[in-house]
Order: sequence, then C-alpha cells, then structure tokens
Amino acid sequence: MSIESEIRRIQVEVEGYAREYGLDFFETIFEILEFDELNEVAAYGGFPTRYPHWRFGMEYNQLTKGYAYGLQKIYEMVINNDPCYAYLLKCNHLVDQKIVIAHVYGHCDFFKNNAWFSKTDRKMMDNMANHGTRIRKFCEQYGQERVEDFVDYCLTLDNLIDPHAPFIERATAEDRFSPQGGVTKLKAKRYMDRYINPADKILEERQRHAQAAARKSKFPSESQRDVLQFLLNYAPLQRWQQEVLSIIREEAYYFTPQAQTKIMNEGWASYWHSTIMTERILRDSEVVDYADHHSGTLGTRPGQLNPYKIGIELFRDIEDRWNKGRFGKEWEECDDLYEKQTWDKHLGLGREKIFEVRKVYNDVTFIDTFMTPEFMEAQKLFVYKYNPRTGQNEIASRDTDQVKQSILFSLTNFGQPYIYVHDGNFQNRGELLLEHRWTGLELQMNHAGDTLRSLLALWQRPVHIATYLGGKRVILSYNGKELKTTEIDAERKEKKEEEKAEQKS
Repeated sequence: MSIESEIRRIQVEVEGYAREYGLDFFETIFEILEFDELNEVAAYGGFPTRYPHWRFGMEYNQLTKGYAYGLQKIYEMVINNDPCYAYLLKCNHLVDQKIVIAHVYGHCDFFKNNAWFSKTDRKMMDNMANHGTRIRKFCEQYGQERVEDFVDYCLTLDNLIDPHAPFIERATAEDRFSPQGGVTKLKAKRYMDRYINPADKILEERQRHAQAAARKSKFPSESQRDVLQFLLNYAPLQRWQQEVLSIIREEAYYFTPQAQTKIMNEGWASYWHSTIMTERILRDSEVVDYADHHSGTLGTRPGQLNPYKIGIELFRDIEDRWNKGRFGKEWEECDDLYEKQTWDKHLGLGREKIFEVRKVYNDVTFIDTFMTPEFMEAQKLFVYKYNPRTGQNEIASRDTDQVKQSILFSLTNFGQPYIYVHDGNFQNRGELLLEHRWTGLELQMNHAGDTLRSLLALWQRPVHIATYLGGKRVILSYNGKELKTTEIDAERKEKKEEEKAEQKS
C-alpha cells in the first residue's frame, strides 16, 4: 500500500472517531508535501497564492535552514477555511501522521465553533489568491519596487486595528466624521453602481467632507482604535494604494482570532489528539514513539509558556473539576482541606463543560476564569526574572495572583501597546496625532520610529504620538527628517510663559 493510500485510510478512521466524540468541523482536505514544499507554504502563512513580497522569501530561507540544521520541523499546518485545508509532511512516520491528523481535526472543530472565529472569512483561500492577483497587477502597472515599498509601510502598521471591531456595531466613518453625515450616493443597480457613483469621486467627496469637518472641530470626535480604517478614509492615497492597504487590513483581521486563542486552540487540538490516540487508534507497537513525540510537544522550560502544555492541562483540569463538582458556591466556601482533597460529587459534566468553554472563550478570559491557584501550583507556574549576575531566568515570585497577572498582562492586546487615532488635524495643520493609552507598557523606540515613518508615508504630513517615557508625558514627532521628543508639560509651561510675556507687553 502506498503512503498516500495509508494516510487516506488513517484520515477516514480518525475522522470517524472525531465525529463520534462530538467534534464538528468543515470538510477537511489533506495535502501531502515534501519538506521544502511545506516550508514554502508555511512561509506564505499557509496561503501559497498570496501576494509577492520579499519577507516571504526570508521566511522560507529561515525555515529551510532550521530544517537542514535540525533546529525545527513543521509537522502540519491547518487553515481556517470552508473547506479546511491541512498540509502533512510526507516523511513523517505513520504514528506521527496519526497524531497530526487527529490534531488537525481538533483545530478544525475549534475554527468552526469558537465565537472569536465566527466573523472570519471562510473563503479566505480564494480571497488570498484574489489579493495576490490584484497586487501582482499593481506591480506590473506601477513597478514592483514601488508597490513592495508601500506594502512594507502597510505591514509595519498591520497591528493598528481594533480586534473587537467585527463584534461591535458602530456608526459609519461618514456618519461620525463628516458634517453632512456622509456622502450621498445616487441610487443605482449593482452592476451600474461603479459608473453612476465612481469610486474616485466618492473618495474625493469624502475627503472634502473630512477637511470641512477638520476646519470646524477636532476629528475624529472620539479616539479611534482602528488606525488602518482611519487611514483608508482620510489619508491622501491613490486608488491602488487604498486597495493594497485594504488588503493588508483584511488579512490582519483574518489572522487576529488565531493570536487571541493560541493557547486554547493548541490545547484543544492537543487534548483531542491525545484522547483519540490513547483511547482509539494507537497500536501497542506505537506507544513508545507516541509518548516520545507527545512529550516533546508538551515540554516546557522555566520562564517560557508552552501554549500546547498550558492549554491541554487547563482543559483537563476543567473536565476533572466539572466531573467531580469542584465548582460553585459550596465548593468555594468549603474550608476543610481533607474534604476538598476527596471532593467528588460524580456529576460527570466535564466533557459538556469543555465543549462550552471551547465555544465561548478566548485566551485572556479562559485563563482569567479557569486558572486556579491549585492549577498554578500543580503546573509549577511562577514569575521569572532574568538575573544578569548569573545570566539565567530565576523565580521572582510564587504568589499565584502575581503569576496570573503576569500571564494575563502578556496576553492582553497580544502584549502590545494600545494605540488610538486622537486627532487628524493636530494643531490645525492637518497633522496626525496618535495616543498611546498607558497600561504600564512603554513603547519600544525603534518600533515607534518605524511606525511613525510608515504613517508619514501614508499620511504625507508630519505625524505624532503622545506617550510616556521614563514616567513623563511626551510627544514623539516625525517630519520626514528627524524623530523628535517633546515633553508635554514642558511645552505647556513654555506656552504659559509666552502668554504672560505678551500680557505684560
């Protein structure tokens, strides 16, 4: 029997077991690739038809070297789509293929049923190909170097979106910012709309309204977190540049739920590959290999959080607690240590509970709700701090509240600062002012400089960001020549002194 036929047989068997356990997923298409082919697909983020860009080549080069030197190996990739696409490495042993296929069905179930993926584009495989075609066309029309440079600027800014925007109904940009409540389009049938309401004219009218609003009052009237949407509405971009920025923004929103649910997603897939392997499909001769590969996936080191390990153990802990009734008011109020240790109400609600958790939560709410002090102690989760004297990460705190706070802090907003558009007509000069909402995380100056340079390329006027450095409120500014830092309090004091001098004179 050929390797392809054997893998197909395993796929059918594993899919049957997965559905018996209650997993629900889209049709899943498996493709078997050689290691170099899988590296190519991985370099494109799982979408081999994406737009051309030099960073994909760099990613491929890194993956290839990692594989050649034995530093890393991609066992599988699975794409959130309908149907789902999964890529298998041809040279894997059959026991690895069993693990991977079971793991894939766990991911596919999570993609289809988790609420944070409910707003994603389920036809992204096709749309990625369309995006690639459009950008290749722009490269032919305007030059590859020019288009790639613009893509670079957009990719620098692709995290400046609002992760919760797909779930919030807001007023349209025109209703919020333009004095007349937006550009009125003439009624037309769909196939005639682009002729009766030309996109260029609509954009020109929208920008005219925005300029009129800017002269009358500050805009946006409320700080806006989706910086890319603001740039799409009001930056003086050419039509092709608008399309490119729109593509980068659309893809950023597609990938956002994967970052929001990394621990849950990998934990859920690991839970099911472990369950299916040990209860259904594992042969006696494969036990040692399975144990070796499974333990390698879940291995952890001090100071590092393995999403596979934390995710699967937390799902197992939830299942055990709800099976034994270790939740609710009675459990929380029990102060008898022996009674808590032997607590078992035989409720059997564990499997039902983890399916419910899989449906509703993301990583932040998952950990905040279900990571108990007992779990943290059992998993030896501590707060680590780098000791420059010894050159090692050492335990800084064993306090469970600090441990949870540290984990949540690293996950909230993906560990990145909160950035909002504050003023699109800063100091009445048409300059752009962003606001950094302080959460205890300072901006990294090299990243801030790159961000401001990219914003300038799109906004085409000086750009600023209000932030904190060393506990002081400052504004970082970039005018195309130099990056300047100004203390806000010092600036206000200087203005007051100038006003006093004018009054005396």
